[in-house]
Amino acid sequence: MAQNGTIENGLSRNEETPAALPQPVKNPDIKHTKILINNEWHTSVKGKTFPTFNPATGVKICDIEEADQADVDKAVEGAAAAGRRGSAWRRMDASRRGALLHRLADLLERERCLLATLESMDTGKPFLHAFFVDLEGSIKTLRYYAGWTDKIHGKTMPVDENFVCFTKHEPIGVCGAIIPWNLPLLMFIWKIAPALACGNTVVIKPAEQTPLTALHVGALIKEAGFPPGVVNIVPGFGPTAGAAVASHMTVDKVAFTGSTEVGQLIKEAAGRSNLKRVTLELGGKNPCIVFADSDLQLAVEEIQKGAFFNQGQACTAASRVYVQEQVYDEFVRLSVERAKNIVVGDPMDPRTSHGPQIDQRQFEKILELVSSGKEEGAKLEVGGCALKDRGLFIQPTVFSDVKDHMRIAKEEIFGPVQCIMKFKTQEEAIDRANSSEYGLTAAVFTRNVDRALSVSAALQSGTVWVNCYNALHAQAPFGGYKMSGNGRELGEYALAEYTEVKAITIKLTEQLRLI
Repeated sequence: MAQNGTIENGLSRNEETPAALPQPVKNPDIKHTKILINNEWHTSVKGKTFPTFNPATGVKICDIEEADQADVDKAVEGAAAAGRRGSAWRRMDASRRGALLHRLADLLERERCLLATLESMDTGKPFLHAFFVDLEGSIKTLRYYAGWTDKIHGKTMPVDENFVCFTKHEPIGVCGAIIPWNLPLLMFIWKIAPALACGNTVVIKPAEQTPLTALHVGALIKEAGFPPGVVNIVPGFGPTAGAAVASHMTVDKVAFTGSTEVGQLIKEAAGRSNLKRVTLELGGKNPCIVFADSDLQLAVEEIQKGAFFNQGQACTAASRVYVQEQVYDEFVRLSVERAKNIVVGDPMDPRTSHGPQIDQRQFEKILELVSSGKEEGAKLEVGGCALKDRGLFIQPTVFSDVKDHMRIAKEEIFGPVQCIMKFKTQEEAIDRANSSEYGLTAAVFTRNVDRALSVSAALQSGTVWVNCYNALHAQAPFGGYKMSGNGRELGEYALAEYTEVKAITIKLTEQLRLI
């Protein structure tokens, strides 16, 4: 998912590294490994820690303090106090909140190489992808919502008789956030930026696999001047820290990005506790429809960026590709040729465009689904196996002759696997694209404007891209239909997820006067 920033498939093996390219920080000093509550660093109540590993090497990076129910309780207490009427945060001018968000964006700019290095170390994604995509998107999202802080306002409504009625948009209160391991920094910012712009406070749990950038940004939040308790960071595990956030009686809203299965558990916990508001951005099995009149080379390039970006570990992954039969064979040929040229290797090497999977569990899940594709009769064109003696690296994989009933065509693989299918008519392609339980994103490739508009309207997806892929922007809403989630992130639409609307009605009488 490439928000605002773009990067191609890296350098070829024979190209020199341009001096102008940003460089990763060598042997970075990991300063922040504790729990952040009230702008102070804490050890866990139970004294527990957990390790975080570099998936490219398998080497332990450091140990992180493990938050549990008691730590979440302390964080929520701090967040609630920071958001109370009369607190420094609640008294702060809206424009001042915007200035703080701009200041945080400035600090991300200052620390950009370090944050990209930490993100690459913790996730295995190529350093240049982290620098140009994740950091670029994070900074632009902060600046976008910084501009919204003093523009969130209500309406005045004409009502019957002698009344004046108007609305106010007020902060919800304490917002819990639970973020995934695939895009940890970007998802951290997607959660906190609109929440803070609306005046809320936040308790956020980063994924246990990738806590480093969240904790470093916690230090920058403190440096930027946010009052104590406005943002609290509780690294830990889903069944403990995550469950504590989702079920906490003082948390007023929870936002989650991750699997559909865990999203269902979070919604259930929210309902069982205090009926807290819930925003869910969940799984996807995203269809791409390539018509015979499309620019075929463009379609191949864009769809493979979607299929293999972040090693295929993205909810937006372009994993179901429907190609019209007249150009099917050529599309498959070009896709295989392009996949063979993807450079797999050290994420810190600027020539690399494809790193390792996040951990052994994900690695094995992907290879098991690849095996199922072969067993069910799909044709393996390229890839489909791990790199020898390279740990968690899986070759970019292309299947042709895929049928809709196959597991690789139905299940979210979350790995570098592209499934190519054939269709005849427009109606057939739409029906098959909509047959999934998911509805996050989709793409259409055609030169015909009428077809682009009609197919986009017919697809059951929260986002439809035409002749492009992964074109995400801070200004545009993002979210899914069906089991891909509830609510929207980004854009003006996200502000509604973080505010309560209050209606105030005043009866006009001679007795109402200014004092």
